[in-house]
Amino acid sequence: MRIEGSTILLTGVTGGIGQALAAALAARGARLILTGRRPHALAACAGPLGARAIVADLADPADVARLAEQSSGCDILIANAALPSSGELLSYTPEQVDRALAVNLRAPVMLARLLAPAMADAGAGHIALVGSISGKAASPMTSLYSATKFGLRGFALSLRQDLRGAGVGVSLVQPGFVRDAGMFAATGATPPSGIRTVSPQQVAQGTIRAIERNLGEVNIAPAELKILSAIAGQFPALAEKVQSRAVVRSFARQLSGAQETSR
Repeated sequence: MRIEGSTILLTGVTGGIGQALAAALAARGARLILTGRRPHALAACAGPLGARAIVADLADPADVARLAEQSSGCDILIANAALPSSGELLSYTPEQVDRALAVNLRAPVMLARLLAPAMADAGAGHIALVGSISGKAASPMTSLYSATKFGLRGFALSLRQDLRGAGVGVSLVQPGFVRDAGMFAATGATPPSGIRTVSPQQVAQGTIRAIERNLGEVNIAPAELKILSAIAGQFPALAEKVQSRAVVRSFARQLSGAQETSR
């Protein structure tokens, strides 16, 4: 799918990764529809890029439906918005659980459901869902976040098969720890020894590559994290034992504490 000349709906643009994505897509000649729930931050992102801005709260089903309606005719959907949703489940209120599930999983599913028919009718289009390496392997204090990212992974890989004959591609993009900007960078945490990070620009370029080449699953992470997540996904009991170490749990507590106000 060509980026140049395509109309692209990008969610979660006011976060660091979203801004890197928007800039990279604009540089490729895309016509952008950008969305976020903070009007001033959204305007600051959209203005310099000449993009159309639609304010929407993806936790609100009515806003999701309105966003899809106002973005009708777009060629590409990039569902990038997400809440950190870290911390022990018992520390969440039911309302916070609902919000995490709505933003991280329901919203991308519904946007795909609402926008894909027009793409299929046109015989062309692409849906890129930005997940996480946490969708491949579970870790301490991420039960809710992992639930949404595991779910997004299953949805993406299955939807790809469903739309194969309609000319609509589906890609799943799974970053590891992202430095400089985004939900992980905002915590100020340092990954456990031996685990490197990736930049927002690497995530943006990986997403563009997935769309242009119609790749099913792209993991944007250093080799060691790709290997560890693959092993953990196949051998969860072993992963649980390794991650019971004090250093891992301390890192998990640091992340969840820093992200508590973002629920």
